[in-house]
Amino acid sequence: METHSSSFSSLKSYLRALSDTPSRLGRRACSVSTSVEETSRLRARSGSTLKRTLRWYDLVGFGVGGMVGAGVFVTSGHASILSGPAVVLSYAIAGFCALLSAFCYTEFAVEMPVAGGAFSYIRVTFGEFMAFLTGANLIVDYVLSNAAVARGFTAYLGTALGLPAHTQLRITVHGFPKGYNEMDIIAVVVVLLLTLVICYSTRESSWLNIVLTVLHILFIVFVIVVGFLRGEWKNFTEPGNPENAGGFFPFGASGVFNGAAMVYLSYIGYDAVSTLAEEVRNPAKNIPIGISGSVILVTVLYCLMAASMCALLPYDAIDPDAPFSGAFKEGSTRWRWVANLIGVGASFGILTSLLVAMLGQARYMCVIGRSCVVPTWFARVHHSTSTPVNASAFLGIFTAAIALFTDLNILLNLVSIGSLFVFYMVANALIYRRYVFHGTTNPWPTLSFLFCFSITSLIFTLLWQFSPSGKPKAFMLGSCIAAALGVVQLFQIMVPQARKPDFWGVPLMPWIPSISIFLNIFLLGSLDKPSYVRFGFFSVGVILVYVFYGVHSSFDAEKYGSLGQKIGQSVDSAEDAPKV
Repeated sequence: METHSSSFSSLKSYLRALSDTPSRLGRRACSVSTSVEETSRLRARSGSTLKRTLRWYDLVGFGVGGMVGAGVFVTSGHASILSGPAVVLSYAIAGFCALLSAFCYTEFAVEMPVAGGAFSYIRVTFGEFMAFLTGANLIVDYVLSNAAVARGFTAYLGTALGLPAHTQLRITVHGFPKGYNEMDIIAVVVVLLLTLVICYSTRESSWLNIVLTVLHILFIVFVIVVGFLRGEWKNFTEPGNPENAGGFFPFGASGVFNGAAMVYLSYIGYDAVSTLAEEVRNPAKNIPIGISGSVILVTVLYCLMAASMCALLPYDAIDPDAPFSGAFKEGSTRWRWVANLIGVGASFGILTSLLVAMLGQARYMCVIGRSCVVPTWFARVHHSTSTPVNASAFLGIFTAAIALFTDLNILLNLVSIGSLFVFYMVANALIYRRYVFHGTTNPWPTLSFLFCFSITSLIFTLLWQFSPSGKPKAFMLGSCIAAALGVVQLFQIMVPQARKPDFWGVPLMPWIPSISIFLNIFLLGSLDKPSYVRFGFFSVGVILVYVFYGVHSSFDAEKYGSLGQKIGQSVDSAEDAPKV
């Protein structure tokens, strides 16, 4: 086991390491791992191993539980403000985008069944720095989304108890800024209790998740049926206030995509499922069913739930913080008991989404610890529980601290932008890995394609967002679409694939990951300026951590025991040989 004495044994050693930062960045930032290293050598850094105990139904349960709880019961009300009744299409668009990204995750997870998810996938393609930037941002997404969902649990618990407002379960501190002045003790307790559960056992966590998910699905079916029975079709086109915009698309196509970008938070659960790949029996069979099946099932449930919500109330009368329970409180008193029942069901769903996301965030941190860009203390797997206890406990406490004081509205858009960035990177990584084999294939045709296609998608997005309506806009958008199609077709004809997957691969290469790239860029363009400012702030923080700690730690690890290869360096591994 390597030590970090070379760079961190004393202040003098650390200052010497800092003076050597440029050369270390040149050596480590673009260094790539291999699938053999990810699945064998690096796993040894955790000490004990994660046990393979999960099957496809466990993965579907984790996927459904992780996505549904956060999606409908926390974000649907906020998205309806942006999309109106067309929030149904917002969920469908976000679900389609998530499914394409899920295909990319599935191919990687089957080839490399490790707990690192997007971090490992990008590390074997674009190198250590981009992997750390992506993985760290995704961990921030998990922590913030878990904090948001935990506070949503408090709101629905108040509904289940029949309280008139969720603030009665929170402590208001008048000296703190607005948005940070409501202390949520219940959210903290829930997060810490679930942290204890995931530290104890993954298998038992799965059984708990399945039980809660089944109960939650029963409540969902009940809400859908009652919503359509009690709802009115006119609510899909008529606002409650005649002065507000009407119709199914009150805010136009831009409103639909703005809503889709916000509800994309709802699909972050399938990414957590990919981090469980190291604990899955027969990954080639169970992972594709678990990841893709859960995304499809959840998309159908989301669309039905959103339609039920819109049928119950006009979009401008929906309570953004508790849309379903609030809808049943309106009108006849004989339906108000349903609001309390929904609070119970939503509480089950929110618990499952928290459980799955907290499992995922711990495994990301565990694998980043294996790569030595953060302390290897996070990589340790407990010998008796076979779980990453250190990473689970640290992130659980961190999540609880944020859930204590941060308002839900401040968290949602920041989580969406980070998720879209990660999914964009994974789609790029899949194309790069299929068409480039390090040491034998020229990477520049593939890199040029990825750059040109991303720029074309970005130009289309900017024109869509900022160009005034009219024939010139339609012509320019059409030209961008034609250019994008031409670029993909030209790449497909001129650049042969360097490898083919052994077990499961994304069909119609490179079209499906290219569409995923386009949709992720387009949805990124729908987010507001403050989201980019916050994302930039966190990204700068991640870069500073890498420059002042990560690169030196991984440099020491390489020095004491071959940690990774440099991009373009030959990989002497039969398992990484190109398959054509």
